[in-house]
Amino acid sequence: MATQAHPFPQDFLWGAATSAYQIEGGWNADGKGPSIWDHFCHTPGHIANGETGDVACDHYHRFREDVALMRKLGLQSYRFSINWPRVLPEGTGTVNQAGLDFYRRLTDELLEAGITPFVTLYHWELPLALHRRGGWLNPETAKAFGELAEVVSRALGDRVRHYMTLNEPQCAVFLGYGTGSHAPGCQTDLVTQAAAAHHLLLAHGHAVQALRANAAEGAQVGIASTGGISYPSEDTPENRAAAYRATFRLRERALFSHAWFLDPAILGHYPASDGLSPELGDFLSQIPPEDLALIRQPLDFLGLNLYNGDEVAPDGTRVPRATGAARTALHWSVSPQAMRYAVTFLHQRYGLPLYVTENGQSCDDRIFLDGQVHDPDRIDFTARYLIALRQAVEEGVPVRGYFHWSLMDNFEWNSGYGERFGLVYVDYADSQRRIIKDSGRWYRQVIESNGASLP
Repeated sequence: MATQAHPFPQDFLWGAATSAYQIEGGWNADGKGPSIWDHFCHTPGHIANGETGDVACDHYHRFREDVALMRKLGLQSYRFSINWPRVLPEGTGTVNQAGLDFYRRLTDELLEAGITPFVTLYHWELPLALHRRGGWLNPETAKAFGELAEVVSRALGDRVRHYMTLNEPQCAVFLGYGTGSHAPGCQTDLVTQAAAAHHLLLAHGHAVQALRANAAEGAQVGIASTGGISYPSEDTPENRAAAYRATFRLRERALFSHAWFLDPAILGHYPASDGLSPELGDFLSQIPPEDLALIRQPLDFLGLNLYNGDEVAPDGTRVPRATGAARTALHWSVSPQAMRYAVTFLHQRYGLPLYVTENGQSCDDRIFLDGQVHDPDRIDFTARYLIALRQAVEEGVPVRGYFHWSLMDNFEWNSGYGERFGLVYVDYADSQRRIIKDSGRWYRQVIESNGASLP
């Protein structure tokens, strides 16, 4: 049982997260092939102010400086992703040794600094060559992803002991093949999106098999999920049950739910098709059993990416947001209570220990006259969510770690550089100068105290 002196487990991991395209830059350096995001950003009209990730935070060239910053922040772990075409320029076949060596050097630098690496294999960096052969609408892409997992785990197998196969497959499908606001910018019907989702799940299955075959003995494998979370307006058994049902109910955005991806990956079947459109129901009825067997691979943990949630009444109806309720710079709602119930409900349904693999907020950060970056909103946001996480831990939910999103300001997808999520400020106009924000110093205190410094 947790105590006030040690509110989180003694082996709890405190970290921060990034993704390759958002920070690395070096978009065509040293033999790297183009990704769908390179192509998407180079096509006018997709990204705010016509910005691209060509340079981003130049982490590809400055990773040692960035690892030194991680040490100053006191990070115990760091989650990063593999840029697929940096390793396999065509998505399959010939390995780009220079790209693979970059991830070796980064991993070695982290280990030397005493920071545990967590590797995400897919944070949306699909090779353009594979997209031109159908991308996630082509089942062969799933097999190619298994090849990536094999190459990476063979190279890092003696160094990395924590892997995630996919990051937010919900976004890859809904935003990439639904709204078209993310790469590859497709706008397709629900059945086509469901096919893309299914192939992502097959890719997950292939990748887990490759990781089990090649990673170090005892390596931990999981998946990072996002989706709608509902939390009760009152903490009563009746209201909790209503919020649980609302969380996993397949709504009009069925493919954006946790259940659509995690039920097959962990439970071995898609969620019940009641209430789905006839087209989606028909699609699910045609899934062969061997596909579900491949998708369902033993996992060691579940990653949760959480930013907000919806309050529900005991009857399951959504409670409207109060007038003037807090929002982030991206106009996302601030709802820290969602954290407590998200980890609780996901553990209740899937029975796996969890890591919070993303949580944070965008702020309108700037350099003040004293040369520092003061971001009290981010500190308040993070503290509130961590207090809610502490409640779940005290109630017995096995949460093993927390990764703040993100380590540093970065390329925020279709918003370009207009949104800042980092604990470290990046001055893109001044030679990529890094400045640790007030929130970074505050987070170091949280880490040093294992959460005891929280209110």
